Amino acid sequence: MIPRTSFARAARRTLRPQCSQTPNNRRTLASAKSAGYSYETGEVNGIKFASRDIPGPTTQLALVARAGTRFQVFPGFAEGLEKFAFKSTHKRSSLRITRESELLGAELFAYHSRENLVIGAKFLRDDLPYFTELLGEVISKTRFTRHELHEEVIRVIKLNQKSILANTDQMALNSAHSVAFHRGLGTALHPTSSVPITQYLHEQELAMFSQAAYAKPNFAIVANGASHDELEKWVGEFYNDSPATPPKDFPAIETKPSKYYGGEERIAHDGGNNMIIAFPGSGAYTGGHYKPEIAVLSSLLGGQSYIKWSPGFSLLARACRAQTQAHVSTRNLSYSDAGLLTISLEGKASHIREASQAVVDILQAISGGDIEKDDIQKAVAKAKFRTLEAGQNIGTGLELTGAGLVQSGKPSNLDGIAEAIDGVTEDAVKRAAKSLLEGKATVSTVGDLFVLPFAEEIGLNV
Repeated sequence: MIPRTSFARAARRTLRPQCSQTPNNRRTLASAKSAGYSYETGEVNGIKFASRDIPGPTTQLALVARAGTRFQVFPGFAEGLEKFAFKSTHKRSSLRITRESELLGAELFAYHSRENLVIGAKFLRDDLPYFTELLGEVISKTRFTRHELHEEVIRVIKLNQKSILANTDQMALNSAHSVAFHRGLGTALHPTSSVPITQYLHEQELAMFSQAAYAKPNFAIVANGASHDELEKWVGEFYNDSPATPPKDFPAIETKPSKYYGGEERIAHDGGNNMIIAFPGSGAYTGGHYKPEIAVLSSLLGGQSYIKWSPGFSLLARACRAQTQAHVSTRNLSYSDAGLLTISLEGKASHIREASQAVVDILQAISGGDIEKDDIQKAVAKAKFRTLEAGQNIGTGLELTGAGLVQSGKPSNLDGIAEAIDGVTEDAVKRAAKSLLEGKATVSTVGDLFVLPFAEEIGLNV
């Protein structure tokens, strides 16, 4: 048996070097410009890729394609393409893909947003070659069989449609996008039950759409926890079968600039009450439509608290304290060439009515200069933190980086965004609030329409 005193001395010797290094490590992580969170980009055989070699035993790999609902050529195609990820290919059955991934201890995922389709995997670092090959196989060799379409894909889509019928928050958000942008970004994130998807969703057309969605200029590959040279090697080897251009005998993916319209829509529902008040927001930093003052205004309005046992510093959190049965939150939804600043209210109809009036009153107060300098400073700090946190987050960072590579050939610049937010002045926030009130708002209301207000009743232009 090892003597207790000898063990203690050995433990102290082992820990001493680690303790002496702790201050330096902390100083490095505290810097917003830490190189560890930057992506190294490249291009091989016409395919853009980026990697962030974070030390650790695991890797997360994703393929980001410009094939979200905004760019689908027919209803349900983005959802159909997502559901076909990791189904049978010309090389492997879906069962084999599942079993091999399980044997390697990996996790597979696929989802779509309004602009992007993301498929990827989380796995042990040494398995990068296998999963790089698998993603290349998914985008170029999926079989799109009829039985998988009808027995698995469409069946799951219809189940999602039923769940949306009871989700008033999702209904209000889809309504707000539809009213604000009409087509393109206005397309619902998931097809509703009234959309005749079986009229459009066929295996041959879906296979043709995949060739357009997965054409080399239309996607990028992003990895966290992988060597740049190693990723370049495997991408160059496994993605030669991807088409260089979309098929000519199929409708092209439209990339028309988004246009904001505004307006109002009201939907009666007995399952809950939601109201979204929205305005033109800030686009993504890589798209040239970034407005840092909107990010600060979003944090200033707020509504939700991020500090335990505190209602928070935000103006809406203070103004809506009496409306205890109404939850208020503000966020800016960024897209490549547009944005939507949304103020979401959920809860009891009478409390939402009162809180919605507070939203307009506070915007008027901000535009009139009735705001404390201390609140602006807090909002700048919060906006900066939320932006840097989103970029640092592995899952969010994968999609942001991939989308930036596809849109502009460069990843999102976190340091540039932080500097832009730091430069926001009190006057810039006032002007932003004033321009929102002078323009057309977007108001989507779902729930008890007898109680919930119209836009003009609370002083908004629609």
